[in-house]
Amino acid sequence: MSRPNPAAEARIPANAENRYRITRADLPLSCPMPGMSLWNSHPKVYLPIAEQGGHAKCPYCGAEYDLAD
Repeated sequence: MSRPNPAAEARIPANAENRYRITRADLPLSCPMPGMSLWNSHPKVYLPIAEQGGHAKCPYCGAEYDLAD
């Protein structure tokens, strides 16, 4: 029986885009997000997007996140 190789899973390149649209299912929001490759990224930071009116900006990389309701 073979197991899936986590290294072979599709990953979102970290810091590849400057703007991301997320949903409430993605909360709590962190940058980089869980599906992103971490080898070339900054330390994880949690962003309080719901408390900031649905918009947050990462203090490390400047990525902007918009919450779609």
